[in-house]
Amino acid sequence: MKRPRWKTLSLRARLGVLVAVAVAIAVVTVSASSWSITRANLYDQFDARLQSYAQLAAKTSSPEEALQTLRSTEEHPGFGRDGGLTVQFLSATGAVTGTAGTMPVIPSSPLDEPVASGSLSRTSDVRRIAGDRFRVWTAQRSDGGAVQVAQDSEEVEKTLARLGFWLLAVSLVGVLGATFTGRAIARSALRPVDDLTAAAENVARTQELSAAIDVAATGEIGRLATSFNAMLGALSRSRDEQRRLVEDAGHELRTPLASLRNNIELLIHADANPQRRLSPEDRSRLLSDLDTQAIELTALVGELVELSTGERPSEAAEHLVLADVVRSAVERARSRWPDVFFEAELTGAEVVARPGAIERAVVNVLDNAAKWSPSGTTVLVTMSVASGTVRVRVDDEGPGIAEVDLPHVFERFYRADAARALPGSGLGLAIVDQVLTQHGGRAEAGHADGGGARFDLVLPLAAS
Repeated sequence: MKRPRWKTLSLRARLGVLVAVAVAIAVVTVSASSWSITRANLYDQFDARLQSYAQLAAKTSSPEEALQTLRSTEEHPGFGRDGGLTVQFLSATGAVTGTAGTMPVIPSSPLDEPVASGSLSRTSDVRRIAGDRFRVWTAQRSDGGAVQVAQDSEEVEKTLARLGFWLLAVSLVGVLGATFTGRAIARSALRPVDDLTAAAENVARTQELSAAIDVAATGEIGRLATSFNAMLGALSRSRDEQRRLVEDAGHELRTPLASLRNNIELLIHADANPQRRLSPEDRSRLLSDLDTQAIELTALVGELVELSTGERPSEAAEHLVLADVVRSAVERARSRWPDVFFEAELTGAEVVARPGAIERAVVNVLDNAAKWSPSGTTVLVTMSVASGTVRVRVDDEGPGIAEVDLPHVFERFYRADAARALPGSGLGLAIVDQVLTQHGGRAEAGHADGGGARFDLVLPLAAS
């Protein structure tokens, strides 16, 4: 299906056309209104003059005397000679009794007899005489009958024709001027859009996200330029974070992969050289190490995937009771850490959140607490509500967090010196911080009252 020609025009062309059409409509409307008002005023003046003529003529005794009076009176200068003027007397029955002026007779009309008979005091109309338009005013005479005064409206029509010609000429000039002005306005108004287009094309061509444009315009165009710069900044930060994540992931994967490779090569060489064959105990221990390393590597890859895709959550947020989610996370932690006791003191609080993501964040904090807790100790989980937020607090009885490590516990791949001998990837708490931030909350780390570590997960309460 062929697209309408209007839709194929550029934005600049459309804006120019719209400006030209708008100005053209305004010019034509003003011109037509001016012509109509002038026409009405001219004919009102013309009719008022004829009415005064008729009143003067009604006081005379004959059409000739009336015409002479109209020609000579000082009250109506500028109409010397006859000026196309004709005076006609009518009897009470509407019959013509006398005519004087340029026309031999004024054609009769059904309106004449009522005025002549006294039913109407006066009337006016337009009649065509010998191909010309005459305006006729009919008025009663004091001695009976009526007098008619007719005058050719040619001068008024010529004046209106000249006025119409000049208004038309001015309108055409105005439309042409509006066309050029519209193009200039469109070019000027769309210059910031051209800058945005050029900047977007430059970003697409060079992949350089730091090429922000200068925001010189205001209003909608200024907002668009500001939003474009904000979008470029967000894309640049996102790309930097992805690059940093890939670099950190490569660094963290290098160690377990190297360990896996060394152990596998050791098994291969031992099987290839009978004199260097491993004992059953060493072989079993080596295979156990391989299994542990494979599990840790799988967990690391899974956390990397979750951390990278967590910025684009696919799970929908819903209205939920936070205590139910925390209780489920505690049950999962109990099954994974049977040597550690978990106590939960929960309270009712409703939030709008993604249940799977929140449960994963709580489980990560519980896993971290259990990892640092000696066998037989207790991890305490409590909830409290204050100032429109709900706080989930996890206290353990482990060695606690060193002051130097507190500012970094939620950073990706950060591991304290004391944690390097323990299993883990350094991503669990980073995932916690990311989930809480996405929900408008925050994650905090500190010291428990008993000397262990304390983690607080703070979320906004759902609106009532």
